[in-house]
Amino acid sequence: MAKSTATFLLSALVAGITAQQIGTAIPEVHPILLTQKCTLADGCKTLNTSLVADSLRRPFHAIDDSNTRCYLGSALCSDAESCAKNCALEGLDYPGMGVFAEGDTLTLNQWLKQADGKYQTVSPRVYLVAEDDKNYEDFRLLNKELTFDVDVSKLVCGMNGALYLSEMEIDGGRGELNAAGAQYGTGYCDAQCPTLDFINGEANIGNKYGACCNEMDIWEANALAQTHTPHPCVVDRAIYKCQGETECGQPEGVCDKWGCSYNPYSHGFKEYYGRDLTVNTNKKFTVVTQFITDNGKDDGTLSEIKRVYIQDGKVIKNQAVTVGGKVTDSITNQYCEATASWTQKRGGLAEMGKALGRGMVLIFSLWADDYGFMNWLNSGNSGPCNDTEGDPKLIVQKNPESAVTFSQIKWGEIGSTYSV
Repeated sequence: MAKSTATFLLSALVAGITAQQIGTAIPEVHPILLTQKCTLADGCKTLNTSLVADSLRRPFHAIDDSNTRCYLGSALCSDAESCAKNCALEGLDYPGMGVFAEGDTLTLNQWLKQADGKYQTVSPRVYLVAEDDKNYEDFRLLNKELTFDVDVSKLVCGMNGALYLSEMEIDGGRGELNAAGAQYGTGYCDAQCPTLDFINGEANIGNKYGACCNEMDIWEANALAQTHTPHPCVVDRAIYKCQGETECGQPEGVCDKWGCSYNPYSHGFKEYYGRDLTVNTNKKFTVVTQFITDNGKDDGTLSEIKRVYIQDGKVIKNQAVTVGGKVTDSITNQYCEATASWTQKRGGLAEMGKALGRGMVLIFSLWADDYGFMNWLNSGNSGPCNDTEGDPKLIVQKNPESAVTFSQIKWGEIGSTYSV
């Protein structure tokens, strides 16, 4: 999912925004998104969780003058201390950025029609906030499962409606130089080690560092293609500031940018996922992802990432594939050894499991790819789309209503979040 970072940052730069103190000009009201936490003994309990947009999308201005813009390297924001002292970020109009939440259902829109008839790119990214409305919900999914419903029927080639986990700090890096914290969407990081203006809400002067952390892509998809991918990092803390290509890049870097992806299409199963196929993307379905340990306990080592689907009241097993001479329908160390040696180099599933055990943040996003047209997801060996139909300029002309809907988000003990 972190492949969206370049597109996301471009949108942010056009808006001229960054992050961290709290302003008073625009109230921040988090849209409520009800979720459920489940146990085998007591069933599922509804939580009054909510959503917060990333800090990069917010107006950022002088504390005493909302008309004076702050930006990295300006007189008001020449270093981390001056930014924290002089600048504040504001609240947002969530529908105005394509985020619509009602009950347990979230819809993200890629484009919004303006008064002049033109479409504005909004490409939202939001994080799940805990019931305290102050910190991110802490997802500890080792030896647990995550289940959600999704409708990708409006996502054509070139779109990516994603649900994923990142090992951000649960408070968004709140501290002396970052008063805003998770309440205002600070602290983003992922396995792509993006170069951000702020890392944990503190100014990254000269964009010297990348913001690295473990990332678990549970769902990256449109109606034609999908994948799920662990991206482990060999770091001991939530966010690691990498520096230089050796440390931040794929060959020798601390994080696995490519990941160990599972996409049946890339293994030759072209009739499994898509419109009117086994998993029929013309209508809603349920996605279940289980993080299984070697000893079946929370203190075990992650040994398998298992996936099943449910549609029309029937369980659909993940498509089994053959790798390394063995048949598998899940992500295991054997699967990654055969398909993604670069993942094993970063500790493989064991390292990913450590992050899942420590706690991660749930992220929802929708984006289009201005540079690669999402070909890595849905073209060539990955999916049925051609090399050019994913161009956002073409999509907005033909499918400006592109949107993804997530609902019924549940997590808890294995076997507790779904029934058929």
